[in-house]
Amino acid sequence: MAEQDPQITELSFEAALKRLEEIVRKLESGEASLDEAIELYGEGDRLRQQCEARLAAAQARIEKIQFGRDGQPAATVPFDGG
Repeated sequence: MAEQDPQITELSFEAALKRLEEIVRKLESGEASLDEAIELYGEGDRLRQQCEARLAAAQARIEKIQFGRDGQPAATVPFDGG
């Protein structure tokens, strides 16, 4: 398994996504040298993995509301993802 960068794991989802967008813009612009582009690509991949893990964790916590016969909320059940 890939080693986790402590700086990346401490970022909020929003901060990680913003940094990933900055990396994509810089790579697409072509302004990075080859060595810098390789480093940025690696950082971007770690950020992507972190964002995916955070989204999966959030999805696992989502609950679906079930409605009773009277149309009122009756209970919640774990999100089934499908």
